[in-house]
Amino acid sequence: MQVTTTFRHMEQSEALKSYAEEKLDRVAKYIDEPVVAQVYFTVEKKIRHIVEIVISAKGISTKASESTNDMYAAVDAVIDKIERQLKRYKEKIKAHKPNGDERGRQISKIIYQAESIETSVEPVVIRTKTETAKPMSVEEAVMQMDLLHKDFIVFTDAVSNEINVLYRRKDSNYGLIEPQRG
Repeated sequence: MQVTTTFRHMEQSEALKSYAEEKLDRVAKYIDEPVVAQVYFTVEKKIRHIVEIVISAKGISTKASESTNDMYAAVDAVIDKIERQLKRYKEKIKAHKPNGDERGRQISKIIYQAESIETSVEPVVIRTKTETAKPMSVEEAVMQMDLLHKDFIVFTDAVSNEINVLYRRKDSNYGLIEPQRG
C-alpha cells in the first residue's frame, strides 16, 4: 500500500504518520492491489484535529474524514468509517456479482480549446471525461454512487447489457435513464 501523508497547519509527526499507516493495513484486506492512500492531517483553531483519508484502488475509490480534539482518536474514527464503507461494498459486490461478460465500454472524450469557446455563440462542451461503463445491477450502481460521493454514474446493466445512467435527484431519491429500443 502506497501511503502519502500531508500535514496542514501543524508540524510533521513521524509517530502520527506511522500510526496512520499501521491502521490503514487493517482496511487493506477489503480491496485489491494496487492501493494508494492519501492521509491529510489538519489542525484548525488549535483545538479541532481533522483527519481525512482518500483511498484509491483497482475499481474503487472512497474517502472519509473525522474531526475530534485528539489526532489519534480522529485517525481511529476515520479508519472505522472507511472499514465500514469497504466492508459494506465488499458484501454488496458478492451479492450482486454480474454473471455476464466483464467487458467495459469506453465513452469517448473531447476537449475543446479555450479560444474556440470564447468565440462560439452556441453552448460548448468544455470538458468531458472517459468512464468505463462496468456491468452491474442498479443496486450496485447506487452503492457505487454513495461510496464515491458522485451525483451520477454511467454503467452497463448486467441483465440487458445496455448502457444506463443513474443520477441523484434533488429530493435525495435516484433517477435511472435507460435506452429505448426503436
